[in-house]
Amino acid sequence: MKGSCLCGTVTYEIDPPFKVFQYCHCSRCRKFTGSAHAANLFVPPSQFRWLGGQNQAGRYELPETKYFATCFCKNCGSSLPWEVKGGKNVVVPAGTLDGDPGIQPQQNIFWGSRAIWFVETCDLPKHYEFPERK
Repeated sequence: MKGSCLCGTVTYEIDPPFKVFQYCHCSRCRKFTGSAHAANLFVPPSQFRWLGGQNQAGRYELPETKYFATCFCKNCGSSLPWEVKGGKNVVVPAGTLDGDPGIQPQQNIFWGSRAIWFVETCDLPKHYEFPERK
């Protein structure tokens, strides 16, 4: 399974099986993604490989956190996979995958920290493209 950033400068590959696929609603993930939650897969480091552009991958670590860090493309700003502090897992932002990982999200974590404005997507209208102008 391959993945990349928006501009295609940074590419990577992961091998199944994946440990878990989950949505994280913590404030750190919301800040980093700019969204209601992060959609992340977890893989052991032995199942992750950079294919190209690794020198364009920036990393940011919050000093007060036990595991959390972020990784991003220095060119386009896209989220990228990052190894957790301690090195036991690589967190792969699902939106950076170039295909179907063959697994669906299994759980929500930090649900109690979810954004106050968050609305379940199943409760919202669905459009295949932009909605018609009114």
